[in-house]
Amino acid sequence: MHELAQVAAVVASSDGEGYLLALLAAGPVAGIAVYASIYRRYRNQDKTHVFERETRIAASPVQGDDTKVDEVIGTRRRRIDGDLIDQPRVRVRRVP
Repeated sequence: MHELAQVAAVVASSDGEGYLLALLAAGPVAGIAVYASIYRRYRNQDKTHVFERETRIAASPVQGDDTKVDEVIGTRRRRIDGDLIDQPRVRVRRVP
């Protein structure tokens, strides 16, 4: 990137038209530099994580059980027993 700046400085110092050319070339060069830096920053290609090699997964059988509590048939029961939809202060838990 510094080489392009040096070339632009040499072209600009030679004559008046070179200055205009260097000024016109500075826009695309700056745009490419900004795009490349943003791309590199957010892609993090130099800091990639290889999941298959760097992560250990230990599989084990599922433990636990399910117990049937209730059965809802049809759509006549529109609300769940014990809901707090009408009492918003009860449902919010404040952090001390």
